[in-house]
Amino acid sequence: MNDVRPTPQQAWDAMRSGNERFVAGEPRHPSQDVERRHELTAGQRPIAALFGCADSRLAAEIIFDKGLGDLFVVRNAGQVLGESVLGSIEYAVAVLDVPLIVVLGHDECGAVRASIDSTRQDAPELPAHVWRLIAPIVPAVHRVMRAEPGSTPLTVDAEQVGREHLRDTIAEMLHSSEVVSRAVAEERLAIVGANYRLEEGRAEPHIIIGPISDAGL
Repeated sequence: MNDVRPTPQQAWDAMRSGNERFVAGEPRHPSQDVERRHELTAGQRPIAALFGCADSRLAAEIIFDKGLGDLFVVRNAGQVLGESVLGSIEYAVAVLDVPLIVVLGHDECGAVRASIDSTRQDAPELPAHVWRLIAPIVPAVHRVMRAEPGSTPLTVDAEQVGREHLRDTIAEMLHSSEVVSRAVAEERLAIVGANYRLEEGRAEPHIIIGPISDAGL
């Protein structure tokens, strides 16, 4: 196992190059053999924590052409922050010493769509746990609708809602976690907010926090 900790820039470069291979249809499928499996029994040293949507089309290691032990992955529908998510991310930063957090949303997100639909006056009642999950996305819906005069739940730009939610998620992560905000302030950690394009397979960075100078924006 490689004990050399990459810089935040090196970690993002590795993520981006892996995604480029995936987009091009030329994945290398690294770190997926028996030797790697045995190596990891001694411990893990992931290059990044990835917090993404639980959508079945967002398999993190495949999208970024990574393998066993490369990514510390946390997922739920709509990549909505909660105590278990923050605890997992803090573990990745404080214990595993990851230099990078990637927050990954995507187009055609069902949780974003549900949050938009929930603002309709005739919206059906959602199951309680589903509503509690998507409720943090609703402020982004209202903000986008206010910025688009005349828009309705039927016409609002869902992709813009997703980007606003991505921004809110990262802001809340920094606000709620002293572990994360301190690591960013000390330039030991960077955060990249990206949106995954289902058709292209590309993870497009939209938000960069921390010591990354070339993010491919």
